[in-house]
Amino acid sequence: MLELEFMRLAFAAGAIVGVLAPAVGFFLVQRELSLIGDGIGHVAFAGVAAGYLLGVSPVLTALIAAVLGAITIEWLRARRRTAGDQALALVFYTGIAGGVVLVSAADRLNVNLFQYLFGSILTVTRGDLAVIAALGLASLAAIALLLRSLLAVTLDEEGARVAGLPVPLLNGAITVLAALTIALSMRIVGILLIAALMVLPVIAAQRIAWSLRSTMVIAIAIGLASVLTGLTTAYYGDLPPGGTIVLVAAAFFVLASGARAVLRGA
Repeated sequence: MLELEFMRLAFAAGAIVGVLAPAVGFFLVQRELSLIGDGIGHVAFAGVAAGYLLGVSPVLTALIAAVLGAITIEWLRARRRTAGDQALALVFYTGIAGGVVLVSAADRLNVNLFQYLFGSILTVTRGDLAVIAALGLASLAAIALLLRSLLAVTLDEEGARVAGLPVPLLNGAITVLAALTIALSMRIVGILLIAALMVLPVIAAQRIAWSLRSTMVIAIAIGLASVLTGLTTAYYGDLPPGGTIVLVAAAFFVLASGARAVLRGA
């Protein structure tokens, strides 16, 4: 398996995504914004189609669209013009409607968009890996440097504001990190499934963790294990990698829930 270059590239890119997705998803779950990834993902989907129609890199246009969608959600929520769930719904439906229209036009060009929707390990190139590694590691470094501040604004936004923290900037950083994660994960998991990889490891970790920090560490371990196990299973079973990775993450949730029940009954 590893003698094949495309599998080595997929595992390398998948390892980065497997760590980054739950690290960012941790903050989304704590803020009760677990579905924000779906909304941003649909906007990114419209960005992919726009890239093909404009003749530019679909990954670049998806990244731009995802970041703009994330900033829009946070801008609406922060100014209380629209509640968080309403802001998410607005971006979600606008994104999917734009995607449908642009996909209809892209179909005339015989463009196969399924590799972006559900992931395709065959499409990961060395250039893709370089971009994923650079932006992914930069995102992880930002999380490490801002961890205390991000935790403060996530757990108690008003308290963080009173303490003098730049709450709008920190909230914006979380949403932009979510957008970057979705755009970087298109090749591995797919736009429509990456939100699951951001959320499932976190809620699985919550079942067995004993603190916030342990929740993040366990979630990252589950995310990484899900990607590596999912890619291996997909290769030998000739299965779609994105769906297989998410099913493995769901299985970890079931196992964690079972372990919690056993520990409580002991």
